[in-house]
Amino acid sequence: MPTLRAACAVVSPPRRPYDDDPSLLSYYRDLVEPFGLEVEEDLLRAGPNVRHRDLIDRLVTAGDTGDSAPDLVIVTQALPDVTPFTAISPYLDRLLGGRATNFGIHQQGLAAPFTALRIISAFQRAGRSLDAVLAVLEQTTLPTRFPLVHDNHLVDSGVMLRFGRDGGPRVTEVEAVPATEPVAARIGEVAGKEPDGTLVVAGPWLDVAALDGVRHHYQAGHGTYCTSVWLALARHWRSWQQEYPTVVLCDTDPRSGDSHLAVLRSDGHDAVPGTAGGEGR
Repeated sequence: MPTLRAACAVVSPPRRPYDDDPSLLSYYRDLVEPFGLEVEEDLLRAGPNVRHRDLIDRLVTAGDTGDSAPDLVIVTQALPDVTPFTAISPYLDRLLGGRATNFGIHQQGLAAPFTALRIISAFQRAGRSLDAVLAVLEQTTLPTRFPLVHDNHLVDSGVMLRFGRDGGPRVTEVEAVPATEPVAARIGEVAGKEPDGTLVVAGPWLDVAALDGVRHHYQAGHGTYCTSVWLALARHWRSWQQEYPTVVLCDTDPRSGDSHLAVLRSDGHDAVPGTAGGEGR
């Protein structure tokens, strides 16, 4: 089972100037106009214009995850990059030694990082990974109005997590709860096994009523979509490991209504190698 060894985060990095490139606007129009949408250049000019590459550059230097030479690199995203035709997972792999199997996961909403955990676990079981790096990226400059982003004032953010096979909290369960089923029941079932020793870390999209009856919980603030619980994990995992044998990450995708959970269990409360470095909000 994957064990968390190190983590770092970045939130609201410095803005970049707008790239006034006519070919880029033409690309955006070709992309969205067939679906009845209109490119709004004012949104692009007003946006932070932080690229996925910018987030990766900061994450690699933010903490000790950049010291690893992984054999597996996965980059996940719920929103597209501001710069089209960019392959970010090979770029991250090159920064980390250039010897990893690497790929990206997208078009799954906030489920993408949870899917990545399943893949890392499968690679481990097959003997194909000893050291994996998972990046969760979110940039918010878009060519058309997207209510999820613009009405909720989302900010650019990124998380990088390093997983090994020992020495940290173990990812023991990853699951999805369909919108047609009550997520509160599943949270209560998991937390009820050890109520005093379980912390439920909820994303901002989870209905707070789902935490009724949970003795220990932490809810991430608004301002992010898919990075929310992972930002919290990157910042607090070492202290949480010392205090709680079990940490449950859970969030509900506001677009599909589906919820996703990941359970991390620790054998003890001693500090483990690695730091939760990076920039906070």
